[in-house]
Amino acid sequence: MSGFMVNDPSQQDSPSIHPSLLKKVSRQSVITIGIQALHEVGSDPICKVCIANGGSCCNSCRHLADGIGCQQRNTSCTAWLCGFLKFLLYETGLLREWNDYWDQVPGQGFREDFTPEVFFVEKSLHLPDIRNLSEALAADLQELARTHIAIGFILTLREKIDKNIDQLEYFEHDPKKQISLKRSLKMLSGPFYRFQKELHEYRQKLQNTK
Repeated sequence: MSGFMVNDPSQQDSPSIHPSLLKKVSRQSVITIGIQALHEVGSDPICKVCIANGGSCCNSCRHLADGIGCQQRNTSCTAWLCGFLKFLLYETGLLREWNDYWDQVPGQGFREDFTPEVFFVEKSLHLPDIRNLSEALAADLQELARTHIAIGFILTLREKIDKNIDQLEYFEHDPKKQISLKRSLKMLSGPFYRFQKELHEYRQKLQNTK
């Protein structure tokens, strides 16, 4: 699970990985790769909904400048996913690839990093263009924001989805817990009608290419 844990740099020298499989990368290059991947999956329309509802993930960050934005992008903030983006990647089967990529990046902290300027990775990150799904999800969220007048509804929904997906990963070897968590996630995402339609078509296309 990609999060704000400080990774052990010694993992980069694991004897189980043949040196020929490791690729030398820079801290800045993995940040750029992460930002580009988020752009490919269409993170911006989802972010706009959260920001409009007072839920920017950058709130109170000392690196955020009014009218300018982030002044110090780091590996931990790039790797971090909110509940809605996590849900998008989970449903499309891409969350594991995202987490596996960032799990090999050392030195992630909370809103800062201690990542070396140069290090080695084994896995690469290649996410497809699924902007149509993210736009559908954003449209569903906008509709929910309009129809639910309760303050913080969208943000509460985001946190509940986030918690469910984290627990799905944590309890991946517990079949009973998995069933319960998947049922809960299905209920939480029930109003995502546009997204479910696009997701069905996406999965059908994947099936047809096999």
